[in-house]
Amino acid sequence: MEPMSEAAQSHTDTPMIRVQDVWKDYRMGDEVVHALCGASIEIGSNEYVAIMGPSGSGKSTLMNIIGCLDRPTRGEFWLSGQRVSELGDRALSRVRNREIGFVFQTFNLLPRATALKNVEVPLLYGGVSRRLRRERAVQMLERVGLGDRMFHRPSELSGGQRQRVALARALVNEPSILLADEPTGNLDTRTGKEIMNLISELHDAGQTIVLVTHEADVAGRARRHVHLRDGDITEDYMLEERTR
Repeated sequence: MEPMSEAAQSHTDTPMIRVQDVWKDYRMGDEVVHALCGASIEIGSNEYVAIMGPSGSGKSTLMNIIGCLDRPTRGEFWLSGQRVSELGDRALSRVRNREIGFVFQTFNLLPRATALKNVEVPLLYGGVSRRLRRERAVQMLERVGLGDRMFHRPSELSGGQRQRVALARALVNEPSILLADEPTGNLDTRTGKEIMNLISELHDAGQTIVLVTHEADVAGRARRHVHLRDGDITEDYMLEERTR
């Protein structure tokens, strides 16, 4: 693995995310597939990181581990100072709901629920009162420019509006980290730019963002690029260093 640059290291003195020598194995019949092979990375607060790599490189597996959706086969994963790689399912679910906001390519909205109800879902799992759920969901929809669409269902919204609802839902719990997996994959170019502008504004306001993408123009919004191949990190650099 190529050593991380000094500039990248300077952002991770007190890492929010620490993945240390992580392996992830999957059994497919008689064969064991190594999706991650000793990957290590540290990400600090308020970083904007793009994780890139060809299909099968391990980037989605790394995203799932960072998002507490999966556990490493071996190695350690620390999130906000807590070692989460050994937590049980219930404890892992609590950490995920508290610390992580997810944005997916396919939006993953509840089709029969209004935008407002979709945004309230993480707060419902968190045991927040009905009144406070409503207040926070309204505030977040207004923040992403959908204050006038909160009672519309996903089928009544454009692709860009649905992704804005997904962003509002991801942020309503005020998570430490926003994970975005190909967030513009189902959007046209203009709408994709609008969503990426919104994500950049969130970063400027202090949000830590980890983005998985294969699109160079989307990755170009991030400040740091991490490249995977065959389950390991091959490059890790600050973007301004590579573009000088």
